[in-house]
Amino acid sequence: MNRRTFIQLGVGAASVGLLGACATGLSGATATAADAAAWNAAAFHAARRFVATSFGEIAYVERGQGPAALFLHGFPLNSFQWRGAMAYLAPYRRCIAADFMGLGYTRVAEGQSVAPDAQVDMLATLLDRLGVDSVDLIANDSGGAVAQMFLVKYPQRVRSMLLTNCDVENDSPPAAVVPVIEAARRGRFALETFPPQLADHAFARSEKGIGVQCFTYPDHPSDEAIETYFTPLVSTPQRTQLTDAYAMGLDPNPLAGIEAALKRCTQPVRIVWGTGDTIFSPASPHYLDRLFPNSRGIRFIEGAKLFYPEEFPEVIAHEARQLWATL
Repeated sequence: MNRRTFIQLGVGAASVGLLGACATGLSGATATAADAAAWNAAAFHAARRFVATSFGEIAYVERGQGPAALFLHGFPLNSFQWRGAMAYLAPYRRCIAADFMGLGYTRVAEGQSVAPDAQVDMLATLLDRLGVDSVDLIANDSGGAVAQMFLVKYPQRVRSMLLTNCDVENDSPPAAVVPVIEAARRGRFALETFPPQLADHAFARSEKGIGVQCFTYPDHPSDEAIETYFTPLVSTPQRTQLTDAYAMGLDPNPLAGIEAALKRCTQPVRIVWGTGDTIFSPASPHYLDRLFPNSRGIRFIEGAKLFYPEEFPEVIAHEARQLWATL
């Protein structure tokens, strides 16, 4: 795979103290960890449901009961990213994770935009169909940009927000993603990126694939994660075009001009940031902490890379519960 068709990153070293940071502060972790591990790809596929909307048939999974939490995944992943965190948090929330249009298993209506503003309205419609009035948002990567836009457009529907490594107004799209967008405009990103990684999972976990670039540990993503994430992205010519369209929707900056509105949002916001991520600026978590008037501060996860929420769902669960306890 040509490196220009995916994110170009250096190889960062994960801290040996990361596991200890992830394991602390969560009662009942052993039993819940076993439950999370049991929610494998087969079980996750079996749990998937679809809601018919004007945007298309939106794929989602849910688990648990009570007040709703909405999980927004990164690019080019899908809701499978949140399986571990959802398992941990199901005793406390009705956990809902949808696949964005253009990614995952959502069946997009013909001619439908898959740009971030359209994703925001799709999510609002999905929540309406599910009978959900308000949510606690948990988001990663480009899902974090959508979360911020959702908060501004539908503030009455958001109780709290937990942001992991993601876009901010002055770093969107980040420089590392520009080659992805350029390849997508040529119609080459999806075709040159995902078939080689589906054909060779070891390659996918290498420095030329998604693994070393976006995951903390060398055995991630797993074989089943690679198949679950990448198979739908190139399953048909139409899906390949939608994958490229999602990437193109990241430019121009979807967060341009949003800062003033975010400064008026009073919902509690917690930032949990992996320091091994070289896609988004290390200044971004500090920017977010200053931006939100009700910021509950930053937790840094030493050495963790962009998609660490999949690798360390205990961290997400612990931080979410801590945040929700203050509502």
